[in-house]
Amino acid sequence: METLTNFLSAIEGVVWGPLMLVLLLGVGLYLQAGLKAMPIRKLGTGFKLLWKGRSTEKGEEGEGEVSPFNALMTSLSATIGTGNIAGVATAIFLGGPGAVFWMWITALVGMATKFSEAVLAVRYRQVDEAGDHVGGPMYYIRNGLGQKWAWMGGAFALFGAVAAFGIGNTVQSNSVADGLGESIGLPHWVTGLVIMVLAGAVILGGIKRIAKVAGKLVPIMAVAYIVCGLLVLIINADQIGHALGLIFGHAFTPISAAGGFAGAAVAKAIQFGVARGVFSNEAGLGSAPIAHAAAQTKNPVRQGLIAMLGTFIDTIVVCSITALAILTTAWTSGETGAALTTLSFNEALPGIGQYVVSFALAVFAFTTILGWAFYGEKCFEYLFGVGAIKYYRVVYILAIFVGSVLPLGFVWLLASVFNAMMAIPNLIALALLSPVVFKLTRDYFDGKEVLPGEDLNK
Repeated sequence: METLTNFLSAIEGVVWGPLMLVLLLGVGLYLQAGLKAMPIRKLGTGFKLLWKGRSTEKGEEGEGEVSPFNALMTSLSATIGTGNIAGVATAIFLGGPGAVFWMWITALVGMATKFSEAVLAVRYRQVDEAGDHVGGPMYYIRNGLGQKWAWMGGAFALFGAVAAFGIGNTVQSNSVADGLGESIGLPHWVTGLVIMVLAGAVILGGIKRIAKVAGKLVPIMAVAYIVCGLLVLIINADQIGHALGLIFGHAFTPISAAGGFAGAAVAKAIQFGVARGVFSNEAGLGSAPIAHAAAQTKNPVRQGLIAMLGTFIDTIVVCSITALAILTTAWTSGETGAALTTLSFNEALPGIGQYVVSFALAVFAFTTILGWAFYGEKCFEYLFGVGAIKYYRVVYILAIFVGSVLPLGFVWLLASVFNAMMAIPNLIALALLSPVVFKLTRDYFDGKEVLPGEDLNK
């Protein structure tokens, strides 16, 4: 295990090095500039479309398996997870308060990335042997860039199918088991078994059942966590100004050791802020467009406007609340991960804070496991066909239990490496297909809608 850990650590240092940070932020900035900051300017439009897309019973929205609203909820079910609780705390512990600033920057440029991913997913989606709409990076690479790039689509699918076991499965069950073990003394194996049984019952039902559960659970859990987080901030209102000062002040200057905090350089703030930001909102990974490709919509841009809300809600809202709760209470305690977030909530809400975080972590992780089960199986389907999905589901469900008893550090390391491996082919494809995104977006706002499959030059 030690040899494997050292090997993965060496790979992580390369794939999350300066080149990856430049690629992630560079592509996001390029897309944001090409779209003339439209994702930020049209945030209100996105929320209006989301509200309108709660139901498609009349069939006016077009072909697809789930409503535009539930497509976003499936996407959010995968993104609002341990990254919002444990990931934010880890970024602060390793990179200092300045890491939060770089998480925000990643989110703002990531809105353009997420918008573009969903536009391309709907534009180049197709119908599989089972009659379901499928899409995502592997399809817009092959169908958009042509057969000579098909190998890159296959590489993404391979990395995605494997990455699902890290970011979407073992990391989640491990963090829940760790959190419940700390708060109520529940053995890790018991937690793993319960999650495995409950998640298995949903996953075996496919995208429609996953989307239905996500559409109910995600809004409830997100609102509940935000309310509790705001309560913590109200109690510590006098410290918010200081916390914001730490975030902005140490985004560009090193921070020395304080209390149980070991200190961090600016490079660490950027590295862990971007890495944990991407881990949380997944902009650039290419995972979310797999869900949005199944949406009942006629126009790619409409779904893109809804998709970009995922990054805003996940990072600008939920992660910010976690970060400020930590920085106004216990960030110098020496704790990290979920334990740091738990301590922070418990200081403000003695006796109940730990249970709030433990429950939120459990529900967040559960829905993330569901969302990533869909992502992983669609990547596997791309490689081996529809018939292989049932085998993938069984292995994925069993891995939930295995993840709950693995060492936490190793699990996070594995997730981090495969996240980066997914992002590389997806970001290259986004850059190459950006003219398509820009053209579709201009036409949409000029009142000239181009439907999936139609010639862009008409």
